[in-house]
Amino acid sequence: MSGFAVDNNAVSWGRTRRVDHHVARPHFRDEIASLVSQARQRNLSLLPIGLGRSYGDTGLNDGGGLVAMSGIDRLISFDPTTGMLDAEAGVSLGRILDHVLPQGWFLPVAPGTEFVTIGGAIASDIHGKNHHSSGTFGRWLREIRLYRTDGSSHILGPGDGLFDATIGGLGLTGIILSAKIQLKPVRGAEVRTRTIAFSSLDEYFSLATQNVARHEYNVAWIDCRLGRGLYTVFDHSDRSETSLLHARARWSLPFELPSFALRHLPMTALNAVHFRLGAMQHRTNSRHYAKAFFPLDSLSRWNLAYGHGGLYQYQCVVPPSAARPAIAEMLTSITRSGMKSFLSVLKSFGPLPSPGLLSFPQEGTTFSLDFPNMGAQTLSLFDRLDAIVGEAGGRLYAAKDARMSPKMFRLGYKSLEDFSTYVDEGLSSTFWRRLRR
Repeated sequence: MSGFAVDNNAVSWGRTRRVDHHVARPHFRDEIASLVSQARQRNLSLLPIGLGRSYGDTGLNDGGGLVAMSGIDRLISFDPTTGMLDAEAGVSLGRILDHVLPQGWFLPVAPGTEFVTIGGAIASDIHGKNHHSSGTFGRWLREIRLYRTDGSSHILGPGDGLFDATIGGLGLTGIILSAKIQLKPVRGAEVRTRTIAFSSLDEYFSLATQNVARHEYNVAWIDCRLGRGLYTVFDHSDRSETSLLHARARWSLPFELPSFALRHLPMTALNAVHFRLGAMQHRTNSRHYAKAFFPLDSLSRWNLAYGHGGLYQYQCVVPPSAARPAIAEMLTSITRSGMKSFLSVLKSFGPLPSPGLLSFPQEGTTFSLDFPNMGAQTLSLFDRLDAIVGEAGGRLYAAKDARMSPKMFRLGYKSLEDFSTYVDEGLSSTFWRRLRR
């Protein structure tokens, strides 16, 4: 039986905050009740966590308890005729793909990394590059098994208020034990991609309008200083080839780089090279799915490149009517600030409603940016970007946030008060306490 131990290595993927936690690492679902009892005796609030890929503080619980669910990672059942998967909360998306892809099935929604657990995918109601066609992860859930710290167990399904609150609920409505999810059929491990260079923001929006409905997946890299970039669309291949299933390159950054390392990179020259190389890929290519869905996973621990100060990811979504002027104004603010975003991505969100009360996506354009933590300079830029997003009627992605204001949270999430009625009183997080003050 595992218990809680003090751990000072529990940090978010952004690594901007380091505080001691009491961490338990169970391996079986029937350990959860005992851990909840232990936490109550020690007056610890709890928070279930997955593989730690959240950038901000939604996966932290300063001075409290964390229940690391990645050890509860069994595939309970899978029906290869219907694509219905029943899995424990700690199973990673990558492990699911390894099991189901040879049988002709794929995740209906995949984020930018395969190192996300089922529980984490539900708690963040993750989205992928196919939101316009498939919506969020929560739309494909058929059942959630949830344990609340009052000792009650729940089997939840669509139409249940607690089900809707748990989807995108940031781990605050209970401890997810397992879930059933409907997968989608594919022929094999390959996807067919096409990359088109664009020279301006106007050209990006024109490409998006022309291509979103024609392809299942879309994503664009943009040079924040020049407004040019690379627009990529892709679809699952009709080929029934699965020999590429395990063809994943695995490299690891061996140590934390000095904090100044990225800051002095010649971004103008690097962006120019990236743009020219990408522009040469106008033709259609076949590639392994991992290279299209999870390009950053080829370098594990890449977040160490940002040094001891860590990084912030700023991700927003703005509605269609305001997307073009809002993003143009954001690009201008970023350029004027002198800050460098080392990964700047645009995607189109469709009108499919997200089931979760705190789900992030809404119809429009989402803009994601990675900045090294430079203290007040970075936070000042984010305040300016917040003003633009708020004025445009947009919102920030809570699952990646580390500094949004309570006002911005309330402005973006109209169902916040309704959601609050479902929060488990024995659970909390640094994020929740910060945003509800």
